[in-house]
Amino acid sequence: MMVGEKMNLKNKVNVLKLISTEMKKVIDFYSKNTSDSPNNADLSSLRDAYNEDRKFWNADAPSMRSTKDVSVQTLYGNVLTRLFQPAINTPATLFYIHGGGFILGNLDTHDRIMRLLALYTGCTVIGVDYSLSPEARYPQAIEEISTVYQFYSRNTEKYHINMCQTGFAGDSAGAMLSLATTLWLRDNNIASQEIKANLLWYGLYGLQDSASRRLYGGEWDGLTQKDLESYDNAYLGGSGSREAPYYCLFNNDLTDNIPPCFIASAEFDPLLDDSTALFDTLNANKIPCKYKMYPGTLHAFLHYSRMMDIADEAIRDGAAYFKGQLKR
Repeated sequence: MMVGEKMNLKNKVNVLKLISTEMKKVIDFYSKNTSDSPNNADLSSLRDAYNEDRKFWNADAPSMRSTKDVSVQTLYGNVLTRLFQPAINTPATLFYIHGGGFILGNLDTHDRIMRLLALYTGCTVIGVDYSLSPEARYPQAIEEISTVYQFYSRNTEKYHINMCQTGFAGDSAGAMLSLATTLWLRDNNIASQEIKANLLWYGLYGLQDSASRRLYGGEWDGLTQKDLESYDNAYLGGSGSREAPYYCLFNNDLTDNIPPCFIASAEFDPLLDDSTALFDTLNANKIPCKYKMYPGTLHAFLHYSRMMDIADEAIRDGAAYFKGQLKR
């Protein structure tokens, strides 16, 4: 069987009949307000459409006491970051890494998520606008995020942040990059003990086949088998290995010096089994972690908190978990 033919389409689960009422409202909203995109749309057009779409979902986000854009110099050029500070002095700093299949997204597309996370944690949230693929290949994004982390560790007083207690958070590809960067910092003896927790919403962590990848995914979530392969190819490049230890995180050392992890999944997400496999791996190695699956949801539901209470719940759950790992 060829890689792109892992399931007869007739055998796939009809998830649109099973999703929650809230999730159906989002699907209905898209059916009424979005015109079909051509299958051969170029990457620039896809990015423009994604950015435009997220404007609606980011509206009415909470205000912060302070927001500030800071450009950080890396080996690959400048990387834009954005600080969300709900108070003058905050107990910790949480770095948010946005999703988008490595090829889409920026600080604006995930603005509401970051603001809610800052509000619910009471901590400074720093978004990182890492370089997208295919212009940037693995492991450039990880190295950029690592450099950003080190920059803020050297400039705590200038930006009024606490880097004695930190964490990473991210959705989808951003969840994988969050954990990958944590491992990178650990393995290069840059940071470990000050990273108090990771918040990982419906990430991909290196599985290439699973029951959920066969049963779920379609045009409704942009996660067909072909889509998943295209994201991998863009990020890794033609010669990139899907077994690389900062891509397939199960090939890294997940037995020691891993911060506590909040691992969240969506019930009808083809990446569901990535999350359960990660939880089972960490749990078997006695790494503190919490797993929660959000029923009736599709991949990317975290964006839809304007319409879905469960999306707000998922952000609150992650925030509560992070706060629980901090020393007061």
